[in-house]
Amino acid sequence: MPLTYDEALQFLFPRTTTIKFGLATTRALLKALGDPHRVMPSIHVGGTNGKGSVSTLVASALAQAGWRVGLYTSPHLVSFRERIRVDGVPIGEEAMAMWTDRLQPHILERKATFFEASTAMAFADFAARGAEIVVAEVGLGGRLDSTNVLRPLVSAVTKIERDHMKYLGDTLEQIAGEKAGIAKPGTPFVIGERDPVLVDVLRREAKKAVARLDAGGRADVRVLPAAYEWSGRLSLAGPHQRRNAAVAHGILMALPAPYRPPPEAIEAGFGATRVPGRLDRRGKWLFDVAHNPDGIRALVKSIEALRPPRPLHALVSILGDKEWPDMLVQLDRVIDRGVLTVAPTAASRGWNAVWLRRWLRDRCRPPAKAAWTLVPEFGAALDLVQEGAGTVLVTGSFHTVGDVMTALAMEVV
Repeated sequence: MPLTYDEALQFLFPRTTTIKFGLATTRALLKALGDPHRVMPSIHVGGTNGKGSVSTLVASALAQAGWRVGLYTSPHLVSFRERIRVDGVPIGEEAMAMWTDRLQPHILERKATFFEASTAMAFADFAARGAEIVVAEVGLGGRLDSTNVLRPLVSAVTKIERDHMKYLGDTLEQIAGEKAGIAKPGTPFVIGERDPVLVDVLRREAKKAVARLDAGGRADVRVLPAAYEWSGRLSLAGPHQRRNAAVAHGILMALPAPYRPPPEAIEAGFGATRVPGRLDRRGKWLFDVAHNPDGIRALVKSIEALRPPRPLHALVSILGDKEWPDMLVQLDRVIDRGVLTVAPTAASRGWNAVWLRRWLRDRCRPPAKAAWTLVPEFGAALDLVQEGAGTVLVTGSFHTVGDVMTALAMEVV
């Protein structure tokens, strides 16, 4: 019997605990589906932060220009279906089950990971639904990420920050080297990073990536001006989104003429873009998936600019491998009360309650402005954070935002 949607999820999700670098398995899965990634032009977007917003902005402008656009992003907030969209419409449950069923023997044979399988599935679904161009967000790193099977029209890196150091390296320079690995011969490689040192690393490593694919190939590196920020219509809130929109604009301008949208399409697309979980205001709730120190810095600046109704309470759950003490110290600047908890879908990867109790009692940590409470049980924490709040901020990870949206029965797709 063919798999149902729920059975497909039950088959795939246990494979999320495995991270495997390299392209051989993804190529094998795609070959089993007829190499659908080769029949559509694509745009490839990497970076530490901002790549989801940039990818969505690019897709929105292309759609306004009349193209049928596939958009592949990760992770999801509530439903797997969010990851694979054509003209904003998520992959159907029946289609997801069908692609999983078709790939199942190959996934088992190759011991494919969740992301390898979902990447192959995404391109098969885009081709089946007639996508004319695809925007694909890098999952992790770049050089060995499953999405790097693409030969795109344009590739780009948004910015470089410390994250996933276990896999990408301990320094910003090492991380930049991995992310520059998506550069391709003769293809514009757009750099949104502003730090001159990291720009030089990205430029150098992009040339190496091109040489690995074609010894005589040309690296077409295009560095965006450090001071450039989008000044037109923009529906996304927060000062950092002006820079993300500038990177998206740089990508669109680097496209070959048939695909390059006219100014009015870019303006309309940027003015209509919505990215759930990014400074996402819903009544008294404010959701943001900031999950590393740079993301929290951007969130803090946005809160200072937005000045939401007080008192501002925050429900926070962060993955255990993140630099969470720094993140909490930054967040303390702008909130009145913080409730620390463990998001249910991140229980196996979340921070440790013992660490948090020790941190809260540590007299050596910076003096706190906000009142902080540890409530490990998620439901109790969700109830507590709402008491007396003018605004409830939910942040720390995609898991945290998604779990609260699920608990409150909020729609994402």
